[in-house]
Amino acid sequence: MRSTPHSSRRVRSSATIIALAALVAAGVQAGTAGAAPAADHVDASGAHLAPLAPLSTAQRSALITAAQGSSTATARSLGLGAQERLVVKDVVKDADGTVHTRYDRTYAGLPVLGGDLVVHAKGKRQTVTKASSARSIAVPSTTPKVPAATAQKSALSAASDAKTAKPAANGARKVIWAVTGKPVLAWESIVSGVQKDGTPSQLHVITDATTGKKLYSFDGIETGTGTGQYNGQVTIGTTRSGSSYQLLDNTRGGHRTTDLNQGTSGTGTLFTNSSDTWGDGTQSNRQTAGVDAHYGAQETWDFYKQTFGRSGIRNDGVASSSRVHYGDNYVNAFWDDSCFCMTYGDGQGNNNPLTALDVAGHEMSHGVTSATAGLEYAGESGGLNEATSDIMGTGVEFFANNPKTPANYLIGEQININGDGKPLRYMDQPSKDGTSLDYWSADAGNVDVHYSSGIANHFFYLLSEGSGAKTINGFSYDSPTYDGSTLTGIGRDKALAIWYKALTTYFTSTTNYSAARQATLQAAGDLYGTNGSEYQAVAATWTAVNVN
Repeated sequence: MRSTPHSSRRVRSSATIIALAALVAAGVQAGTAGAAPAADHVDASGAHLAPLAPLSTAQRSALITAAQGSSTATARSLGLGAQERLVVKDVVKDADGTVHTRYDRTYAGLPVLGGDLVVHAKGKRQTVTKASSARSIAVPSTTPKVPAATAQKSALSAASDAKTAKPAANGARKVIWAVTGKPVLAWESIVSGVQKDGTPSQLHVITDATTGKKLYSFDGIETGTGTGQYNGQVTIGTTRSGSSYQLLDNTRGGHRTTDLNQGTSGTGTLFTNSSDTWGDGTQSNRQTAGVDAHYGAQETWDFYKQTFGRSGIRNDGVASSSRVHYGDNYVNAFWDDSCFCMTYGDGQGNNNPLTALDVAGHEMSHGVTSATAGLEYAGESGGLNEATSDIMGTGVEFFANNPKTPANYLIGEQININGDGKPLRYMDQPSKDGTSLDYWSADAGNVDVHYSSGIANHFFYLLSEGSGAKTINGFSYDSPTYDGSTLTGIGRDKALAIWYKALTTYFTSTTNYSAARQATLQAAGDLYGTNGSEYQAVAATWTAVNVN
């Protein structure tokens, strides 16, 4: 969550590793994320339909099973090679019947980094969005010339360069690197350890298996009734067990909140209490942080469910878990796919837990991104990943409508992470934090993802509320534009719908800002029509942050 190595999602090893999106046409009919939609989603009265057709867990599972069963035929229709296979990751369905199937790819049984793609099908019409420009995969041999031990040595060296404490090599696996240029056989090595701020580290290093050249590296851990410290007295989902109560919410997939008791590993101890009244609003009561974390998970679940029809982070009805009181003086929070859990530190002096509502929504949204587009946490795609969590975390805050936590377009304003009482980030003018980018430039991909995220955060604010000075919900904003244009917002609900639609159906692991423009235009066209004011507003707003 903080603006240094940060909050976390464990990167899927099959995800691509760099932000160089190429939306490539293939299949029965070529198309890209910028193509006009097959049909506007309107009913006979002219009213626009919901973006997605609600699917039960069983219906989604059936679609995934059917898609996997026909994956060989799909691969042939896309012109993939004989040794390539498609593995279904997710399926979503639009209200007009369009089915979007997201696949990972393998070659000769090896994961293809950069192989993910989304097939969009309606009737006999099929288009595809790819993460890589490679139409098909072919390498001379799957036998490496460089041994795994050499690759692991290189990975340990990279961990040393990154100042990772307690590094330990956790093996290497063969993969196909297809993110840029000609696909090559490679090793993916993982080194565990501890980042400088105490966050766990899972450093992935990609090494050419023929030449031994390091191709890329990234860290898989991304650094965003009870009475809580931030949220006040709230109603939370609990479970009675015998004569006691547990912070276990069986109405939302079985979400559990546990106490790590300043530890840095394990699942922690489930919070229990003799009565169903939890915490007292003070940090000295260990339940207080648990209440805020449990409430944050609850509101995030309800936001996704009621706003988008999404049942949990993976859309499978299964809850994540939350762990509080991590480490000693740990000033961060992170999401980790490997435990499917949220983890919160207690802040400087163990006095400011990172359990604020927008932080909870931010961090768990990393899990949603991982389960959908898998935006790689590096370069421009990393900025979009981080911005997605800010955007959805803001959505959670407005959805909750808690007067104790007034909704706003500021990020982390309650946790005082910098020690000066100021927010961590500003969506209306990101550069007010002294580092974040208001507008895109050719160097955006070289900027830390917490700061390049400002481009998309600024886009979202402008699309929602428009430019210029205004007061919203008691907070003052003054948002500029790159081209000096004056913008009128389309409203936060529509802006959220467009971003979520783009994330779940058109973004891939390598989507960059240019591709995000095309994907959100496609999403706006799907939802509101290509002749609608919303579509025109998306185009004008990207121009206003210098993405053309």
